[in-house]
Amino acid sequence: MKVSVIQQPPVYLNLEKSLERAVDLIAQSAGEGAGLVVFPEAWLPGYPTFVWRLAPGAGMGKTDVLFSKLQANSVDLGRGGLRPIQDAARDHGVVVVLGYQELDGVISGSTLFNSCAVIDADGRIANNHRKLMPTNPERMVWGFGDGSGLNVVDTAVGRIGTLICWESYMPLARYALYAQNLDIYVAPTWDNGATWLATMQHIAREGGCWVIGCATALEAKDIPADVPSRDELFPNEDEWVNPGDAVIYRPFGGPEAGPMHKEKGLLLHDIDVAEARASRRKFDACGHYARPDVFTLEVDRSPQSPVIFE
Repeated sequence: MKVSVIQQPPVYLNLEKSLERAVDLIAQSAGEGAGLVVFPEAWLPGYPTFVWRLAPGAGMGKTDVLFSKLQANSVDLGRGGLRPIQDAARDHGVVVVLGYQELDGVISGSTLFNSCAVIDADGRIANNHRKLMPTNPERMVWGFGDGSGLNVVDTAVGRIGTLICWESYMPLARYALYAQNLDIYVAPTWDNGATWLATMQHIAREGGCWVIGCATALEAKDIPADVPSRDELFPNEDEWVNPGDAVIYRPFGGPEAGPMHKEKGLLLHDIDVAEARASRRKFDACGHYARPDVFTLEVDRSPQSPVIFE
C-alpha cells in the first residue's frame, strides 16, 4: 500500500482556497497510486504559528484579530465542512487523515479545537479526534478535547490511530492506542527536527506500528499579504517558518522514507501494513509485555459537554 504524506502548505487562513488545494493534492496522490493520504496538524486553514510570535499580554489585540480570521476560516463538521474532502476520498478511493481546526457550532459556536479526522475510502468520517491538551500558547486559540476520539478505527488500508503533535509525548494516550490493535500511527504535528524524529522512531518501536509524522512545510513567502500583522510576524521573506520533516518509520525499526526537510511535495512510499502485528512478536506493550496485575489504565471515552438539554 502506498502512502502519500503531504508536504505542501495550505493557502494560509483561507479555508475555501485551502479546501480546493487539498482536493487537488488528494487527486495528485491518487494519481501516484496512493491508498493513504496524510495531511499535517491544523492544515486547514493553517497552523496558528502567530501564537508563538506574539507576547501573550502585549500582543493580545493582534491575537484577537488573527483569532477572528482563524475562526471565520475554521471547519464546522455539523455543517458538512469537510464534505469536499470526503467527496475526494470517495471519488479516488483513498483514505485521508487530515489535521484541521474545528469550530464547534453545536454548543458554543465560538471555541476552536485542534482536530484530526480519519476519512475512509468511502467518504465516511471514521473518527474525529480533538487534541486533548493544547501546548503552551496554543491555549490562546484552542479549547481542550476529550477522550471520545481516542479510537483506532478500521479503514480500507488498515487500522489507523492518531495523536496530534505533543500528544505523542503523553505515555497513557499512546498506550490507549496501542491497546486497540494498531497498524498505522499517524502524528500530524507542527514540531520538527532531531528530537521530534527520535520520538517518532521510539513510538515505532514501542508500539510495533508504522509511524507517519508530518508538519506543514511553510516559508514566509507562502503567507498571503492579507494576513493581519503579516509583515511584523514574518519580516524575512526567505525564512522557513517550518521545514516539514515528513517521515515514515517501520514497525520496531528505522526510517523508511524521509525526513523530507525544507522541501515541498509529496513523500511517497510503499508499506506492508501486516508488518505491524508481526513485529510485536518481540515486544507487545499491551500483550505479552503487559503486566495487568501491576499496571492498569482506565480511559473515559464518553463525550464531555458543558450543557445537557433534556
